[in-house]
This record gives sequence, structure tokens and C-alpha cells, in this order.
Amino acid sequence: MRNLKLLRTLEFRDIQAPGKPQCFTLRTEQGTVLVGSECGLIEVDPVKREVKTEIPLVAKGFLPEDGSGSIVGIQDLLDQESVCVATASGDVVLCNLSTHQLECVGNVASGISAMSWSPDQELVLLATAQQTLIMMTRDFEVIAEQQIHQDEFGEGKFVTVGWGSKETQFRGSEGRPPAFPEQMHESALPWDDHRPQITWRGDGQFFAVSVVCPQTGARKIRVWNREFALQSTSEPVPGLGPCLAWKPSGNLIASTQDKPNQQDVVFFEKNGLLHGQFTLPFFKDEVKVNDLLWNADSSVLAVWLEDLPKEDGPTPRSYVQLWTVGNYHWYLKQSLPFSTSGKNRIVSLLWDPVTPCRLHVFCQGWRYLCCDWHWTTDRNSGNSANDLANVAVIDGKRVLITVFRQTVIPPPMSTYRLVIPHPVNQVMFSAHLGNDIAVLDASNQISVYKCGDKPNMDPTVKLGAVGGTGFKVPLRTPHLEKRYTIQLGNNEEDEEVNPLQLGLLAWVEEDVFLAVSYSHSSPQSVIHRLTVASSEVDEEQGRLNVSSSVTVDGVIIGLCCSSKTKSSAVQLADGQVFKYLWESPSLAVEPWKNTEGFPVRFPHPCTQMEVAMIGGVECVFGLTDRCRFFINDTEVASNITSFATCDEFLLLTTHSHTCQCFSLTDASLKTLQANLCGNNEASGEILRKVERGSRIVTVVPQDTKLILQMPRGNLEVVHHRALVLAQVRKWLDKLMFKEAFECMRKLRINLNLIHDHNPKVFLENVETFIKQIDSVNHINLFFTELKEEDVTKTMYPPPVSKSTQVSRDPAGKKLDLICDAMRAAMETINPRKYCLSILTSHVKKTTPELEIVLQKVHELQGNVPSDPETVSAEEALKYLLLLVDINELYNHSLGTYDFDLVLMVAEKSQKDPKEYLPFLNTLKKMETNYQRFTIDKYLKRYEKAIGHLSKCGPEYFIECLNLVKDKNLYKEALKLYRPDSPQYQALSIAYGEHLMQEHLYEPAGLVFARSGAHEKALAAFLACGSWQQALCVGAQLQLTKDKMAGLARTLAGKLVEQRKHSEAATVLEQYVQDYEEAVLLLLEGAAWEEALRLVYKYDRVDIIETSVKPSILEAQKNYMAFLDSQTATFIRHKNRLLVVRELKNQAPQVHVDNEVAHGPESDLFSETSSIMSGSEMSSKYSHSNSRISARSSKNRRKAERKKYSLKEGSPLEGLALLEALSEVVQSIDKLKDEVHAILKVLFLFEFEEQGKELQKAFESTLQLMEGAVPEIWSPAGQQSSVTSALGPSSTANSITASYHQQKISVPVLDAGICMPPKIDQRSQWKLSLLE
Repeated sequence: MRNLKLLRTLEFRDIQAPGKPQCFTLRTEQGTVLVGSECGLIEVDPVKREVKTEIPLVAKGFLPEDGSGSIVGIQDLLDQESVCVATASGDVVLCNLSTHQLECVGNVASGISAMSWSPDQELVLLATAQQTLIMMTRDFEVIAEQQIHQDEFGEGKFVTVGWGSKETQFRGSEGRPPAFPEQMHESALPWDDHRPQITWRGDGQFFAVSVVCPQTGARKIRVWNREFALQSTSEPVPGLGPCLAWKPSGNLIASTQDKPNQQDVVFFEKNGLLHGQFTLPFFKDEVKVNDLLWNADSSVLAVWLEDLPKEDGPTPRSYVQLWTVGNYHWYLKQSLPFSTSGKNRIVSLLWDPVTPCRLHVFCQGWRYLCCDWHWTTDRNSGNSANDLANVAVIDGKRVLITVFRQTVIPPPMSTYRLVIPHPVNQVMFSAHLGNDIAVLDASNQISVYKCGDKPNMDPTVKLGAVGGTGFKVPLRTPHLEKRYTIQLGNNEEDEEVNPLQLGLLAWVEEDVFLAVSYSHSSPQSVIHRLTVASSEVDEEQGRLNVSSSVTVDGVIIGLCCSSKTKSSAVQLADGQVFKYLWESPSLAVEPWKNTEGFPVRFPHPCTQMEVAMIGGVECVFGLTDRCRFFINDTEVASNITSFATCDEFLLLTTHSHTCQCFSLTDASLKTLQANLCGNNEASGEILRKVERGSRIVTVVPQDTKLILQMPRGNLEVVHHRALVLAQVRKWLDKLMFKEAFECMRKLRINLNLIHDHNPKVFLENVETFIKQIDSVNHINLFFTELKEEDVTKTMYPPPVSKSTQVSRDPAGKKLDLICDAMRAAMETINPRKYCLSILTSHVKKTTPELEIVLQKVHELQGNVPSDPETVSAEEALKYLLLLVDINELYNHSLGTYDFDLVLMVAEKSQKDPKEYLPFLNTLKKMETNYQRFTIDKYLKRYEKAIGHLSKCGPEYFIECLNLVKDKNLYKEALKLYRPDSPQYQALSIAYGEHLMQEHLYEPAGLVFARSGAHEKALAAFLACGSWQQALCVGAQLQLTKDKMAGLARTLAGKLVEQRKHSEAATVLEQYVQDYEEAVLLLLEGAAWEEALRLVYKYDRVDIIETSVKPSILEAQKNYMAFLDSQTATFIRHKNRLLVVRELKNQAPQVHVDNEVAHGPESDLFSETSSIMSGSEMSSKYSHSNSRISARSSKNRRKAERKKYSLKEGSPLEGLALLEALSEVVQSIDKLKDEVHAILKVLFLFEFEEQGKELQKAFESTLQLMEGAVPEIWSPAGQQSSVTSALGPSSTANSITASYHQQKISVPVLDAGICMPPKIDQRSQWKLSLLE
């Protein structure tokens, strides 16, 4: 659905040259044109508007002096800086353009009628006047010569295998005339010049020749290959014209055919068979076709036609028409009228071989015209909901309009079409009223169509693929307002030179147009402001006058208007972008500036340009024909195939077959560039996969539809997720719940977004939501999709600007809040109508309220429905079965103990009545409490079951007790009986036994003691070592003195095992009266003062000499030995740690170029240091960790304890030393209270020397450790390897090796090892009497 839009025109008038031009060729590298005349060759530079070279051919005798000579072929040879010229007299001349030397490389005595070079310029064909073809190499060596007329078909002759022979067919009517009578051969057309026509395929492998057959007088087309072998001959085609053009892509050969009532352009395949055609928009014998030309990329076919002269008719004219094809339909996109007399008569035209849509035309009066077109989609640019998203397609005198807001009609069909008197060249939509259309035709008239409410349809507007008999079309079609002629103030001669006087038309206001014209004498452009001329009489024909003009230095190739800022973006051929304010009184054109204030200049000219706002700043977008996308002067992507701006969105299609959509409201140039360059993976909302080769046609404003066109021409409508979510959010903000719901339901958007977009607003407007939806099914659909997840945080994150939205209350659950709020609203509005929705709200809660649902269904069963909206119980139950599993519903109905409800549910299920009826009958015969017990037990509601069973009487207690034991319901069962009941006692004993089995001895003892089972309680307390409770229970049992003493000794033994010497001594003293044993236990536990108290209490002073003093001295010796060993260990580990750290500091030097690691001292390092290379450490760890991971849990714990090895040279020796030093410091710090206690008794018993010795040793040990702690656990020591690696003498290799080693060891560090141990400074352990 694209049109050809004029990009620019270039003219060179009145070239000063002798003679009349006959043909021309292009020198693409130099940008010049070579023109041949009856006098010679002329090289013209149309850009500089000068004649560069003149090469006369008359002086050398190649052309006659009387001017009767003719050049039949001219070809520029790129690699030879020469041009090859063939004359009708038979000379083939090679002209060197640098030296102006002429060389006759060949001569045909009979004369030459045509010359054609292959596309690769390796072969040249000459058609002679003797009806022969001569093939030569590029060096003009003859390869072969053959007759142009051949009797054979060619190598591709069709083969008949006999299936169509008369003997194999049934012929019911021998005399019946054939269905397809044999066509009679007709002679060539009257205007045929009988000259052969030659055309090559794009790859140069084949060429076709059209000649007039001498036998029949009709034209035939023969196809030859590169080896000059005939391949095929065309089928007889009556009225075949002389024109011939092989499509560069290679699949079709174009020619013309004159039919009885029309004239067609027909296409042949390589085998000579016809393959399609299209009809030219002229009557029979009205025009003749002079030439057919395909452009370089085979997308446009140029047809050069000329009116046939008629008596008393108007002056004949010639036309150049540009045709394109899409969906097997041929569209006439451009029509250029020329005069057939005087200076403006066309001599020849050529497509540019490099730029596909550039056409060169040369006229008889030495006038040159070059036109550039580009592909564009003509769509209206409105952003309101009233814009119809119209797209216009030019097709000759028709403009096909498709209204995408209401209908999606694939081309070549359309919603309606506008019929214009002349062929259309450009369509424009109003910038301020997007639905109004203006059409510029080939006669330079503008037809203005406006949308209105006129009752009658305009006769020039015809409906297309909508409506029909009996159908009313809900469509506002436009009506023709007026046709305007454009008055530029030029003379008629100037108007006739360039049929495309005006380009880049734009309709900016209701009666104001902008247009661009180009100077034919200098590289300047003029922007015209065209306004409607006021007339006193309301005529059908109006005039557009130039109210103002602005001259711009440079060639304008782009014009884009913005109705918001009343400005236009103007692009020059060199990429400069200017701003033109059409309402400004100065009418100045100023440079377009970016955000930094610098002029914007596209690095490459852009064929598509639009203006949009990015973050509140007006920017210009540009897309080149090489898919490079620019915003201002910044290239943001190089793989964009099409783009469009709509509302606040930018949509693009890419070569990776994706369509991306970006919001421009809060975007910036950097964010767009980052998202488009592909470094970051775009989110699902931004990116969407599309079919290969898709291009954007239009975007429906204030809607979700995006229309794409595939390469083959068909349309596809997609709803881009970003557009959908943006529109849904707008609807929800406006409380338009119905529109949002319908869109989300149709496009499969999660309905949770209705609530999660703004929970507070939704809950406040629940009644509005229900009234707008007004459909029970839709409300139920909404309920069934609800879930606790907040979709604005997972599936549909909001844009950055809207991320700060009201969050829902974390205290309440989302499902419960919505269900309760909507149920309350529905019960208020119409509980009968919304009965099913109310049931759904109960079912969808976090904990489904199935009992309430079943109760409401049961209530419906008893009520007779009087209102037609009321739902019956049967319908409600049938609906519930869709939401809830039938077995779960049956169980819940059974749990209500209502057998009528159970039967109603069971009848709707697939259960067998033979299964549930006997069960229900058995239940009905039972006593009520036991019945409910049986039901609850069946439903596995055991807590309720024992509650009902406890009410059945004592005779059911055994069953209750067994159930309690089986399901471990002791606590619940104890609440059902009084504490003084025998059932309570039995349950307590069973509970205690259960706790004993679980090894919970103390709780079991308490339960036994409370229930009066003292023997069991005593055993439980003994098992757990609770000596106070055990002795209390023993007293309650009234044990004898001996049994009590035995119990006490048993308890004391258990306490000694638990290292509770003081408690064991108390038990022996108070319950066994064994004072001496108690003192010994106290001495064993280092409770010196408590032991002395018992000695003096029971007057056993002799124990002091026999036991107390020896124990004290023994303890003092043990303390001294322990301090000595710990001090030695501490010093050894500290010194080793310093060595390890020093070696780590030297580690980077070890890694530098492996000079030390593999040198003579490598043995020393391997035996005395813990330094390993990074690779060795890495491999060792990976091996070790893989082993450990496969071990059992016991071995894993063992390996965890051995994680840090103190073995010298181990990789983590430093960490192991830190751990060992920390343990030593902590063990010494814990001795402070014990040392203080023994110092007191040492002084008391006059062991001052031993006390001073111990105090001095302990103090020195503490001082040693306190002084060493800052050195060992200093930050510098922990990071020494890093600081050393960054020293002044470090190198790149040393830094890399050091960091690599550190990186390997980091994951195994423990935070506790790196922290220094805490030493209690407040503890007063010293005894001042010993100082």
C-alpha cells in the first residue's frame, strides 16, 4: 500500500549543442550524460549545468554532413573510459573520452539497425539490415553470426508424450467446433517501425529479440542464450507491439499487445508462453507505446506512450507512466505528460542503473530532466479518536482509500475510491483535520475532499469492498469540495518543460498548502505558500495563488509538517534539516537545532521523515533507503525497515523480523539508542515477532491496531502489547471498565490488571464496574482469573512515569478483598440476577466457603423462581460443578449433615447410587452425635469427630481413645473432659506414654505427675535428670529412707556425668548425709569455697589436710602447665602467621613470567610456604570440593571441621592459623573466674608462692595475647597481598596474578575468623594481696 512520491527534480534547459539529440546514455561514476546527435557526441554535466566534452563524428566521416546520419546505439564502457557508438550506416566507433580519439572497430556494409551490450559488458549484439545477428566480444571479435529469423522453435521445444492423441480420447462430437479456435496471424501494427528490438536478462545469461516475421508479417519474440543458441520462440500473439523489456530479476519479458477493444502490456516467460497482462488506461487506437523500461530493482515499469494523431483532434501529447504491481494487481503510480512537438518532445528515457527510482528524460530541444521518487505510505497523521486511520493508494485516475479504524480490507480492494479526471501523482491528508484528503493530478490540479454529514454520496466517490444490496454502510464518505488550479506566475513554456512542477505538497491548514519547486538554472529550491484565492462567485473551479515564497540554497528532498507547532521540517540533499514556520511573519527558514543547540544534519539523506516529541522536546526522525534510522543527527539503529509515530509511541520494524514499540513521553535519545542497538534484551511489552519482511502501514490512533503489510502484498493486523496496555491503562484511569474488559478479554490480557492497576480506585468503584460489565458470564470470567499475584510487578510492569501508584493493603489478601467487595455490591444491586456470580465470589476466596455456597443453593431449592432472572437450584448446582470438583463438593455437602443437600449433589455427580445410598441410609439410622462422628471420620475431620464422639457416652470412650492415639489428638481430647473424670486420667496417661516414646521425658513427667501416676512420673524425671522434681515425686510416693538415699545417689551420679558437681554435692549432703563425698565432688568441680563451707559446717577439719590442700596444689600445677602449653602454641602460630604473610607479599613476584616458580628456589617455596599458583589452587579446590560434595553427612561434617589445615604449605594455612590463635585467646579469657577463685584459696592456705607464680604467669599470658591481637587481626595484615600487588614496582602480570590468587581464596573466608576475639577487660581476676 505504498505510493511513489516525487523526491526531487533536476533540469538542464537549452543545452548549447548542434543538431538534434537522437539517443543518450549515462556515465554513473562521473554523474554525466552522453548525448548522441546527427553531428556527434556531447557530454553534459546536469548538476553543474555545463557541457564538458564535444566529439564531432561528421569530420571523421562517420556521419554524413547533410545531417541525415543516425546513431542507433550508444553505450558507455566503464573500464575503458570510452563510449561505443553504432551508426545506421554500419560503423562501430570507439570514442575515448579522455583523449577524444576515435577508432572504427568494425563496419557492417549493409548497415546496423540496433546495438545492445550485455549487462556485464562482455558481449555486444549487432542487428544488421540484412536481418542477421552478430555477436562479438568486448574486444569486438566476432563470435558468431546467425539469421535473425529461425524456422526452429529452439532447444526448449515442448515435448508431446501422446496423452492428447485422438486414439486415447473419447470424442462424442466429431463435427463440433473446437473450444479455442486457432488464431489467425495478423500483420504488425501500423505504427511499427519494423526494427528489431533486443533486451538482455539482468544476469546476462539470455537475451530476447523481437522481430517482424517475413512470412506472416507479425512480430515474434525469440530467446537466445549467452552461447548464441536459440532457446524458444514466442507463441503467436496477434497485435504484438515492437517494445520489449526483460525484467532484471529474470522471470518475465514485457511487451505490448493491441487487442480489439484495448491495449495491454503483456508478459512472456522464457519459454515463450504468455504469463499475465494489464490494460493501459486508453481506448483502442488512441495511443501507441514507444518503449518499456524496467528499473534496476524490477519494482517499477516505465511505459512511454504517445497519442496517435487524429484529424481535427487536440494536439498530440506523450506520456511517461510508472506502473507497479502488488497482490497481482498493477497500479499506475505516476503519469508525466509531455508535448509531442517543439522542444519538449521526448527523444529517449533511461532508468538510472544505480539509484532504482531515478528516471532520466531527454527532450528534443536539448532539455534534460531527472526525477527521483521514493516509496512512501500516504496515511493521515491525526492522533484523536475521530481520525479514521485512512490510507490512500494511487491507481491511475483512482485513489483507493481504506478506513482501517472501521474495516481492514486487503489490497487491491479498498473501502471506497475517489475518481479523478486525470491521473493522480500525489495524495496528501490535512495536517489539522486528518480525515480530509487533497489529490494532485497530472494536470497540476488539486481536488479537495472533505468529510462531512452530507446525506447524498458524492458521484466521484465509489464504494469498494463494503456495503452492497440491502446493507447500510456505517461510514462517512468524503465529498468533493472544489478543484483548484495552481497559479505559479510562470509562462506556458516553462510549465510544459517539467510536468512535475511542484513536489512535496503538504496541506497544513484548511486553505493553505505548502509546495516545493526547483530552479532550472541553479541548485536552489523554493518553498511556496499556496492559499485559496477569494472569488465573488461560487465557482466549481478555484485557484491557488502563491501568497509567499522562500528560497533555500540547496535541493529540498523532504518536507514534514507538525500541526502542533505550526512548523515544517525541511531536509536538503546534503542532509541539513531546517525549520520553516509557515505562520511566522518573517517567513524565514532557520536551522533545526538539537537539545545542545547545534544544527541538525542527517549523515545520510533520509527518504522518510517525521516530527515527534521525545520527553517534551520536538525531534525529527529520519530513515534512509539503506535502513539507517536517525533521531536528529544521531544514528540510533541501522536495521530499521519502516517506522511510524502515533500518539506518544514510536513503532519500528527491523531486519530481525521484529516490531518494537517505545513510549516517547518519558524516553530520551540515549534510552532509545540503548534499546535499539540490541545490547539489552528488550522486554516482552516492547518487542514482538512479526513475519519476515513486514512493513508498517499505519497505526490506528487511540486504539490498539497496528496494520502491517507483507512482501507479497497481504495485510496483517496485530495488537502490539505496548499499545494494548497503554490503551487499557487509559481506559482504567477514566473508569471505562467495559471497554477495558472487552479489549483484555479479546486480546488475552490477564484480567487481574483491572484491579492491580489501581487497587484503591477499583475497590471504590466496584459498583460502577459491575454496572458497566452487566453480564453474569463476564463477571464470572473475571472471578475465575483472579489470583494473589500482582501482575503490575510480574507480567505488566507499568511505565517509569507511572511506577509510583497506589499499592494494595498488605494486611488483607487480594482475593478476599475483591470477592467480598464485589459480592456486597452485587447483593445490593440485584442478588437474583447475579446469583451465580455471588456463588463464584464464595468459591474463589483464599479459603473457599463451600458450606455457605451449598447452603445458598439449598435455599434456592425451596424457593419458586418468580423472576425470569432468578437462577434455579439445579442450574446453580450445575454451574458449581464447573468450579469445584464433584467429590470435594460431595464431601462438603456431607459435612453439613444435611442429607437432602447431599442427595441433591450426589444426583448431579457421576457416583453410583448403589454406592452412596446404602452409606447414607446407614448414617440416617445412627444416633445424631455418633452419626456426625462417622461423617467427620469419613471426611477425615478427626478433631470434630472426637468432639462428637465424646458426647456419645462413656461406652464409646475406648473407640475415642483409640482414635486419639492413632491420630495424635491428645491436646484436643483433653479439652473435651473434666480434669476429675476418669476419661481425663486415662487420656493423660496415654499422652504421657506418647511423650515418653518421643523422648520428651520432662513434659511426660509433668503430665504423669498431674494425673497422679507418680511412679511413671518418677521414671520420666529420672530419665531427663530433673533431680528436684524426682525428689518431690519420691516424697509424694512416701519412699523409705533407704530408697530415698538410693534415689539421691542415682541422681548424683547422673549430675556428675553432666558436670554438675555442685548440684550433685547438694543432693548427697541433704538426702544421703554423705558430707565427705559431697566435699570431694565440690573439690572435683573446683568449688573451693563451697567445699570449705561444708567442711566447717560439719566440723570435718581433717578433710582440709587430706583432700582440700592437695586438690588446690594439684589444680595450681595443672593451670601452670596449661598456661605454658597455650603460650607456646600461641607464639608458634603467631610466628608462622607472620612468615605466611611475608611469603604472600612476595607472591606476585613469584608469578612474574614464571621466573621464580620454575627457578632454582622452587623447592624452597614448595616446602616452606603456602603460596601456590592460581591454576594449582583452582584445580586443587575443584577436586576437593567435588569429593566433599559426594560424601555422607557425617563425613561432610568431619570435613567441615578440617576445612582449614595447619599443615605447612597448605593453601589455606593462614586462615587455619587465625582460627587456632582465636581459639587460644578465647580459652585463656575464659579462665579468669577460675583463676581468681583458686588464687583466693591459695592465699588462704598460705600458698603465696604458688599463688604469685600462677598470677604472674596468667598476667604475662594475657598481656602477650592482648598485645598481639591488633597485630594479628589488623586490616593491613588481611589485605597485605592487595596493597603489595599495587606497589610502585608491580607489573601488569604481577597485579593479575595477585588478584587471581586472592579471587580464588575469597569464597572460603569466614567472617568470624577475620574478626579479632573479644577479651573481657572488665573482669577483676587479680588478687591484690598477692602483688
